Amino acid sequence: MSGRWEPAATTVLTGAGGWFGRAFLDAVARPRPEHGPVAREGAVRVLAATPAEVPAILEVLPRAVVHVGDVADPRVLDRLLDGAEGASVVHAAGVIHPATVADFARVNLEGTREVLAAATRAGARRLVHVSSNSAFGVNATPGDRFRQHEPYRPYLGYGRSKMAAEQLVLETAASGRLDTVVVRPPWFYGPFQPARQSSFFTMVAGGRFPVLGDGTQRRSMVFVDNLVQGVALAEHHPDVTGQAFWVADREAYAMSDIVATVARVMREEGYVVSDRVLRAPGLVGRLAERADRLLQDRGVYHQSLHVLGEMDKTIACDVSATVDSLGYRPHVDLAEGMRRSVRWCAAQGIALAPRRDAR
Repeated sequence: MSGRWEPAATTVLTGAGGWFGRAFLDAVARPRPEHGPVAREGAVRVLAATPAEVPAILEVLPRAVVHVGDVADPRVLDRLLDGAEGASVVHAAGVIHPATVADFARVNLEGTREVLAAATRAGARRLVHVSSNSAFGVNATPGDRFRQHEPYRPYLGYGRSKMAAEQLVLETAASGRLDTVVVRPPWFYGPFQPARQSSFFTMVAGGRFPVLGDGTQRRSMVFVDNLVQGVALAEHHPDVTGQAFWVADREAYAMSDIVATVARVMREEGYVVSDRVLRAPGLVGRLAERADRLLQDRGVYHQSLHVLGEMDKTIACDVSATVDSLGYRPHVDLAEGMRRSVRWCAAQGIALAPRRDAR
């Protein structure tokens, strides 16, 4: 691997109030070796979607300069990137579970288009785009893995928007207008998680999270610090312009093992956890997907239905190209990552389940 670039004088981050955004800023504030080349002394400018996100951002990185506005508004982005020639831009803004299906295209596609244009006008050094496994759909079999060069097979509205955004990013690099790299994370987990991930823990503890079919369908997942490392490596490697990399934990996990690991960790952390595992036929997932498609065709998005529709499927990727090209080394495995996540929830006062010592 070639030597890395030095940190840019200015870093620009969109989506700063989100799960990954705050984890990235936390790593900048308190870098550890497992984060890779994330440490930087220069200016950090960030974009928050709403004023309500600002306190949480500044709590993580007080020196961040926060801009508030719509990621699809070129005036907001020009202010964010004003005078940022040579900046490193991490584009993490996006919507996964929107109010309406139309938000997928407006935020994920048009937002990316405008960020690319603004970064080009500013003369940024490189833009790292945080994409998604949903641009590639689901694996044909539990043993299949998405490779670095994989044909697009987008899964529903979110997948289509992330596919189109990723294509824009790669086309921009091919045109020579801007140096770009794509990072593709699957389902991530870890500190700064949103309420939906806390609900996952609560459902597992109560024996209410459904394991569909035989539970052998596999999921690639990525602990958020492993993802920070992958993005930081993509920022600073000089020889990967126009390439895309999967960033995940070393191995994909069977859904039954994910649920069992979360239950075990929560017991070890002192929570009351049911011995029951909710089993349901794979047909439940297929019916949920069909209903999700019908609703999205009518412009309606239903988060729980969408999540259930993915639970019978294998969605797994191969990180070998990321290891070989970027020097990626995911240090945190599922059990340790879930433990850190559970402890973060406890530190935030988030009640996941009853405590044994509270009964």
